[in-house]
Amino acid sequence: MQGRLSLPTLCHFLLPWAFTTFHRTLGDPAPHPGPHYLLPPIHEVIHSRRGATTTLPCVLGAPPPSYKVRWSKVEPGDLRETPILITNGLHARGYGPLGGRARMRRGHRLDASLVIAGVRLEDEGRYRCELINGIEDESVALTLRLEGVVFPYQPSRGRYQFNYYEAKQACEEQDGRLATYAQLYQAWTEGLDWCNAGWLIEGSVRYPVLTARAPCGGQGRPGIRSYGPRDRKRDRYDAFCFTSSLTGHVFFVPGRLTLSGAQAACRRRGATVAKVGHLYAAWKFSGLDQCDGGWLADGSVRFPITTPRPRCGGLPDPGVRSFGFPRPQQAAYGTYCYSE
Repeated sequence: MQGRLSLPTLCHFLLPWAFTTFHRTLGDPAPHPGPHYLLPPIHEVIHSRRGATTTLPCVLGAPPPSYKVRWSKVEPGDLRETPILITNGLHARGYGPLGGRARMRRGHRLDASLVIAGVRLEDEGRYRCELINGIEDESVALTLRLEGVVFPYQPSRGRYQFNYYEAKQACEEQDGRLATYAQLYQAWTEGLDWCNAGWLIEGSVRYPVLTARAPCGGQGRPGIRSYGPRDRKRDRYDAFCFTSSLTGHVFFVPGRLTLSGAQAACRRRGATVAKVGHLYAAWKFSGLDQCDGGWLADGSVRFPITTPRPRCGGLPDPGVRSFGFPRPQQAAYGTYCYSE
């Protein structure tokens, strides 16, 4: 009959469509055009230290006719974005406390990279470089990661005294900030083993276990143990704090001093009594090794060990040892001072 397709002809038309449909059903990724103007970063994680000047790269492959570039930071814990800087390629305007330390690199006419001077602990996190051209906005994401050290912290009243906000404040008072889960995980891989649960900046409560044992959650695999979601105002735990390298230095003053005597001894040397974060940073980054207990600003007595040895803490691994919180009037220790 006129107009009817033969079977071979029908197969010729239908098979390509059938194979295309079959592959899409299997989940072949749809083609993605990607950024038209922004180049994807070579490295999505940028490493830095406190006090350094660091650059977050963002480069245009070609300039659109009219555009703006907006830099922002995704704040941990609440997932809001804080604007840092907006530029049209000629003029830039900074926003907030970070905007005062941020500028455009402008290495060439297609360079929209962000330079941050005097990196601080709170600068760590996720950043977004967004191109706004009025037609189709594009963005690239980068993570700024600081080299540092995590330390568990509890006050003189004992363990499990902090709600989330008090833990956050306690870390800041000790020259640190609440650690992220990624920082705690890295500290665990480097040897942190701690039975007491502590707050992290995301609002979770966890603790790292290298050697599984009964007082530490029972037998099982090593890892980061989690308490699950907690109430930030009501629930109380310790804190895991994070600090990075120092702009000053820590030194030990020997003697049999009370806490007030320690404060006076540091003042005579143009310094202040070191905070817990100062001591951990000096141990981590400067290799401070001192087998003598010394007062710190929070009233605790500690000492840093990089080379474990007999009669120097009794533990086989490096670390910062603690004598707890002796009576402030007890004249039995030296002091660790911090000088800028």
